[in-house]
Amino acid sequence: MSSGFVPSSDGMLGKGVYWSDDATKAKAYGTTVLKLTVMCGKIKKIDQQGHALQKTWSSRGFHTAWVPANCGMVTSELSENCTFDPGRIRVQAVSHDSGDNWEV
Repeated sequence: MSSGFVPSSDGMLGKGVYWSDDATKAKAYGTTVLKLTVMCGKIKKIDQQGHALQKTWSSRGFHTAWVPANCGMVTSELSENCTFDPGRIRVQAVSHDSGDNWEV
């Protein structure tokens, strides 16, 4: 955590740091959950597979890509986001038991 976030080199939305505003989705990835502050900047909604900007949104001036819940993009049907610049993301608190007890 002291080194900050490392963006993925690829993924459903291309390069960036993937995160969700849905705690249920975050908890599915492990017992440590991070509470974040994200300066999303200019957001591009990606709500279908094969969207023209699905992986190129960051090169078109957008800072974050947003997949809304229940749009058919992900099997969980939960919201997902990708922020290109990890410097836009700050950890506010950490929970080592899936979000029940927070350490600042």
